[in-house]
This record gives sequence, C-alpha cells and structure tokens, in this order.
Amino acid sequence: MGTRPGLADPGAQNGRVREAVTSARRIVVKIGSSSLTTTTGGLDDARVDTLVDTLGTLAAEGREVVLVSSGAIAAGLAPLGLPRRPRDLATQQAAASVGQGLLIGRYAASFARHRLTVGQVLLTVDDVTRRAHYRNAYRTLRKLLDLRAVPIVNENDTVATEEIRFGDNDRLAALVAALVDADLLVLLSDVDALWTGDPTRHGSTRITEVRGEGDLAGVDIGGTGRAGVGTGGMVTKVEAARIATGFGIPVVLTAAPLAAEALAGEQVGTFFHPSSRRPAARLFWLAHATAPRGRLHLDPGAVQAVVGRRKSLLPAGITAVDGAFTAGDPVDLVDTEGAPVARGLVNYDAVELPGLLGRSTTELAAALGPAYEREVVHRDDLVLL
Repeated sequence: MGTRPGLADPGAQNGRVREAVTSARRIVVKIGSSSLTTTTGGLDDARVDTLVDTLGTLAAEGREVVLVSSGAIAAGLAPLGLPRRPRDLATQQAAASVGQGLLIGRYAASFARHRLTVGQVLLTVDDVTRRAHYRNAYRTLRKLLDLRAVPIVNENDTVATEEIRFGDNDRLAALVAALVDADLLVLLSDVDALWTGDPTRHGSTRITEVRGEGDLAGVDIGGTGRAGVGTGGMVTKVEAARIATGFGIPVVLTAAPLAAEALAGEQVGTFFHPSSRRPAARLFWLAHATAPRGRLHLDPGAVQAVVGRRKSLLPAGITAVDGAFTAGDPVDLVDTEGAPVARGLVNYDAVELPGLLGRSTTELAAALGPAYEREVVHRDDLVLL
C-alpha cells in the first residue's frame, strides 16, 4: 500500500497545506462514536482525555475551538443494558437521554484540567433553518467562543424525529463550520485518511490531497469504519468535506490518534482544498441541511423570475402544490418538468395555497386582506439548487 498525492509540486503544495492548517484561528473538530467508546459502548476515558489535551493546546494558543461530538447514544448503551446500537428511534432517543449527560460530564471534567469551561449545544435541523432559530444558534455559539468556552455540539437525539434529523454528525460538523465561519474543519475517525479502497486491501493507496471531484474518481468509499457503534462512514465524511469546501473551508480527514499531528500541519490524513467562494451561511444551511416538506410547481415565467432574476416567488407563478407543510417549512420549487430549481422557506400553509394560485398579490390583498400581499417564498429565504 502507498500514497496517491497527485501533486504537481509536492514541496510547495505541502507548504500551503501546512499554512492553511496552522494559521486557522477558528477550528471545528468532529469526532465519531467509534473513536470515543469501547467496543461494548462505554466511554473510553483515555481517548477522551487524549482528544481534550489536543484541543486544550489549541485553546492555550488563543485559537477558538468548536467540538462536534458523537457518542451520546453509544455512551447510553451499557448503562441501559443494551448490547448494540438500537435500530428503532424511540430506543435511540432513550439511550441518548442517558448518554448525553455522561458524555458532556466527561468532557467537562477533562477540559477542566486545562481550566476550560464547556457549553453544550444540542441542535436539530429545525433549529437552524428557520430564521429566528438560526440566529439564536449562531448567537449562542458566538457568545460561548467570546467567553472563551468550548462549545460541544451534538444532534439533539432525544427529541429529533426522522423529519428533523441531520442523519450523521459529519454533515452536522460541516454545517456548523459554515455557521461559525470556521477557518478549518477536522474530521476525526477510526481510519487514518481517505483511501482508494479498503485500507486493509492490497493495492489500496492513501489519498493525501483532494482538490476537486477529479481526485475522487475511482475511489471506493464504502465499507470503512467500525460497525455497530456509529452511524457514519467514509461516504458521510467525503460528503461533509464537499459541503465544507463548497463554503470555502479547508478540511482535514484523519484518525483520532493523529489529531495532534494533523493540527500541527504534519503530513497525515487527507487534505481537502476549499473552493474560493463563500455563500451566505443561512442559505447554505437551507440547501444542505434540510429535506423539503413539499413542492411548488412553477410556470415558465416564475422559473425565469426566481432563477434568472433572483426574485421572490409570488402566488401568480405557481400552478400546483404537493405535500403537507406549514408556514416556515422548506419546500422545493420545481419547473414544468418537475425538476427542482430552488429551495425556500414557504410563508403559507399547504392548505392555504390552492385558493391563491394564479392570482396577483394586489388582487389577493383586496379580496382577503393585507396579510395576503406577502410573497409565497421571499428571495432572502430562497437558495438556487
């Protein structure tokens, strides 16, 4: 087995990678369940302390650290006498309610050795897609960092339903990195890097850098990672890297025991180069963190207005409505062929819209009152797909 750097000038590239890592002032670090727990599901104190020592060193250097940590459900397995991660949502939530307290308590004790305070932030998709909730999440994280505390973020597994789940903490970490405008995202796993195939298989090579989709051609990312404890795998980590780099944030993917070396800029793991653009954070969340609750079918004029001229969507341009959604929910805007062209937060319940279709806002305001002069989807709550 070897490496596949794909570099035109390895020395210069390695220097730029090191600079991107060591100059990062605000860093989001994600660690998975399998890197924190024993094979029976309990927290591994030595692993927790090793991670915290690395992050404590960063904080001592004046850098801001946000930790996205899995492990709540896994930590709750042993105390509840569960032999493996449950498949049904209710038992997962019960395990999370037990394990989350154990997890944050263990972190608090470990960070206290570095005279650092931790703050727990539990999120669901709903918390960060609705405008007011999104602002609250940002303000909480920002204030914790201003107070020199370490935010520890996890999905709120105790209340999250299938409709409002992130699905995995790799994606959550990428979205949190965008939310706090991070300079670097570090994904820690039980695999030391991205490989072209199963790392134990002869002929697999380690990929040192990814500059674009071309570097992922022919890469088999299925089937890696320790089964039975976490929910992620290499697929979710690569997708998280795509999300973060699309927001202009570089990503390092490596094994948890190599965290200190990775954050020192050493040549470990895989470095994903960022794109040069950085879109609005909340709309980035809307595009990547939400699942649509319905669809609004647009006529050609409305498609042109929304996509071509970046206008708000008005009732007059909608021809049909699918789904059962309420005001504030994400919906897809689809063209005459049914292809999604945008996603936005709708201002009406699904049951209200059929009677408004094809009518101008002026007409609706005159007939039904000024409340009906509003847009169906405002352009500030809309992202093109």
